Amino acid sequence: MKIGIGSDHGGFELKEYIKEYLNKEGIEYIDYGTNSMDSVDYPDYGKKVSEAVVSKEVDRAIVVCGTGIGISIACNKVKGIRCALCGDTYSARMSREHNDANILALGGRVVGRDLAMEIVGVWLKTEFANGRHKRRVEKISEIEA
Repeated sequence: MKIGIGSDHGGFELKEYIKEYLNKEGIEYIDYGTNSMDSVDYPDYGKKVSEAVVSKEVDRAIVVCGTGIGISIACNKVKGIRCALCGDTYSARMSREHNDANILALGGRVVGRDLAMEIVGVWLKTEFANGRHKRRVEKISEIEA
């Protein structure tokens, strides 16, 4: 599995911490920026990461901004993206199992590092359940079309 990762300045520190986690777990990733805490616009990074998922350059992705709200909204504007903002492990698991979320959003200023790593771990390990959930995800795609 190859993961895309991106953030704005508000999520930069947590993004860097997530990269350390991915390295320790032996998970390949591509960092789409930002590369410092200098102020940038989260939609630019949400779009880059989302396009990488849609084009299959990466399998899934993780994005971070200050709250996770703005970057998740930006990601969800890209056709084919199901970005879930998660602040707990249950939501992370359900976003994958029931919604087949292909991007995880986190708030760098609202989720602590340890909890963020638990959320990332659960989200990466959880597979889509298919079954009745497949029909529902297909309906989301129909709305998008």
